[in-house]
Amino acid sequence: MKLDIEAFLQYLTQDKGYSRNTVAAYRNDLTQMAAFITVEQEKGIIKSYDELLKSYLLKLREKRYSVATTARKVASAKSFFKFMVDSGRMKENPTQNLPSPQVSRHALNFLSSSEYQKLLAEATKLSTPEAKRDAVMLELLYATGVRISELVSLNVKNIDLKQNCVHINSKRQVPFDQRLSLVLGNFLRNDRLDLLYDEREEALFLNRRGTRLTRQGFWQIIKSYASRAGLGGKVTPQALRHSFARRKLQSGTELRQLQQLLGHAYISSTRVYKQSPLRQG
Repeated sequence: MKLDIEAFLQYLTQDKGYSRNTVAAYRNDLTQMAAFITVEQEKGIIKSYDELLKSYLLKLREKRYSVATTARKVASAKSFFKFMVDSGRMKENPTQNLPSPQVSRHALNFLSSSEYQKLLAEATKLSTPEAKRDAVMLELLYATGVRISELVSLNVKNIDLKQNCVHINSKRQVPFDQRLSLVLGNFLRNDRLDLLYDEREEALFLNRRGTRLTRQGFWQIIKSYASRAGLGGKVTPQALRHSFARRKLQSGTELRQLQQLLGHAYISSTRVYKQSPLRQG
């Protein structure tokens, strides 16, 4: 099974374009599953994969994993065995009747258009290079729904002004409109250079030392602007991501397309935007 898991992970990386973190999560889940199956097979009591996987699910419950973690591990198993069938390595999918734990969903925070404008206005009030950078980061985050880790990891080459999209990885591109394209173009030609000390630096968003802005650094920036805008501590990068997803669904974007835009490994992660109530931030 080890070789099959490696083939599956390679498929996720090369064909699906999943991030390293997502592939690492799959690897951990499937390695745990494979270890359990190997031990049970050596006992010689349970022979079918169907029964082995049901026993695996019971074992996860015994370990008292959270419902969300158990659901993720089951989803990893289902994705793996679907790949096994689709690639001709197995004839039947043993996870067909494997129940998926139901995860309770909390209301998702999002920003209304006016709240977002208040937040953005705090950055545009200032004329410092850092404030100009912050405004562009907020606009890009709100317009594309990228994760904060993806935002700070962007390099200049990831911004495609010809196609009006941001390249997150080789398989995932998120489009943006012409107005933001002009904003990004101006930032690249002018404002970014005010923070650039080394022309070899590839990072799109720089700190005052001319190196890549960190995730923690941008988190503090958002908290500061939110406080000044009177929006309290409810404004988070995740709230901006939720706002993007909500707007897309309201405009008629299909769930599978939204899954690709958000870079979700599982459609269940995207379906939450339809299943859960959305709470204004």
